[in-house]
This record gives sequence, structure tokens and C-alpha cells, in this order.
Amino acid sequence: MRLILIRHGEPDYEHDTLTEKGWREAACLAERVKKWPITDIYASPLGRAKDTAAPSLKALGREARILPWLQEYRARIAKPEAIGGSGKPLSNPWDFFPDYWTKQEEMYDFHRWVEAPVMQSGNGDAKAVYEETCRGLDALLASYGYVRDGRLYRLTQERLEKRIESGGPEDDTVVMFCHLGIICVMLSHLMNVAFPPLVHSFFLAPSSVTVLCTEERQPGIAYFRSQVIGDTSHLKDGGEPVSRAGYFTEPFQG
Repeated sequence: MRLILIRHGEPDYEHDTLTEKGWREAACLAERVKKWPITDIYASPLGRAKDTAAPSLKALGREARILPWLQEYRARIAKPEAIGGSGKPLSNPWDFFPDYWTKQEEMYDFHRWVEAPVMQSGNGDAKAVYEETCRGLDALLASYGYVRDGRLYRLTQERLEKRIESGGPEDDTVVMFCHLGIICVMLSHLMNVAFPPLVHSFFLAPSSVTVLCTEERQPGIAYFRSQVIGDTSHLKDGGEPVSRAGYFTEPFQG
């Protein structure tokens, strides 16, 4: 099975759509996506994700199924003193200064990062939103025959039988148009890695493509492994520079 996770194009957050550059990025992306053998397409309910998907869907003559749990991480936290004064809400539970989050041991623990005091501040939903996303992802994967079992996935009997009938791997390619934070949540869950180091260590540029495939080296057992994270080759092919939206330095344009 193949999962392709796409961040929306350069955002106009005020109007929940794309900037002019974001629309150009979406057009470049469509030139790439239209060549893919896609099984199913899903999208966040937020405008910037649906608008990013629109040119690709038009090129494919397809529609996307909207999944509410694919919307951007909606939990809010109270801003800690380390990044500007307590009591002021942050838009998201990340973008901490490194001098703050790297000293919080819980942030590195796959099970305990949601228990960090800062993650329980604000509206207190950081854990609930994370778990909601993980449940949604697992339910979706189960519909394709991959059932979560501890830290890996097991193939259902139906899926195994289809493998036998086809005489080889049965490849499903599932595409999701969504958001930087929620992609990092899914990577955290699939890779069994704490969310904060992922979201602070990887920049997923607007319209970037992240690809994961199941490695199935043992009968009936699958583990998702990333082939590429945050690829923007379609922007280079289309002569469009990489946007820095969500990045705190200048992107390399090579």
C-alpha cells in the first residue's frame, strides 16, 4: 500500500484559501498528480486543502472524499514564558523556540509528549486531537485491509486472499490533501516517533509531497516506511520557487 500525503499550497490563512502563488503551486502539482495510478483521494474540509486539490481533481476527472479528521491540528495551548509570555494563545501546539522544547524530556517520548504541561494548557485538547487523528487514520487503513496491532499493521484475511488471487502485491495508492501539522501527526503514529521532534525537525513546504509505502517482508505483517518527505520536484519542474510558509529560514531553491 502507498500513502501520499500532500500539504496545501501557500496559504491565505485569513480567507482559508491560497495565495496567487499557492494557486500556481497547485497547478504545478496537478501536472504531477495526474500521472499517478490513484485508488482513492481524500481531503481536509478546510478551504486551503480543498483548493490545492481542485486542479489535480479536475485533471484526473475525480472527486475527493472529505475527512473531518484531516483538518489542521485544532488544539490550542497557552503560550509558555519561553516564547513570549504565558496566557496568550498559540495557534498550534508547536513552533516553540528550541531552547524551550528541547529541554522538555516528555517531548521526545512517543507516549508522554501529550502529557507535557504545555500540551495540557489552553483548551486541553492536544491529546484528544492527536488520538482522534490516529483513530481516523487507523480506521481508513483498516478499510484497505491493514489493521493496527501494537506498533505495526497486520493484513486482514481478505487482503491476504486478494494477494494470492492476484499472484503478487495488490497496490493501493491513497492520496490525502491536508496540512503540515496533521501530516506530522500521521508520521508520528505510523513511525512510532514523538510528534514534537518531527514537527520541529522537518519542513514540509506548501504543496510538498510525502510518500510512504508498506514494507511487507513477513507474511501478513506491514510497516510503513517513508520513501520521501516533503518533495517539491513539481515546483522546480514548473519554474515555481519553494515557499517559506511555515519555515523560519530561507528555503534552498536548488
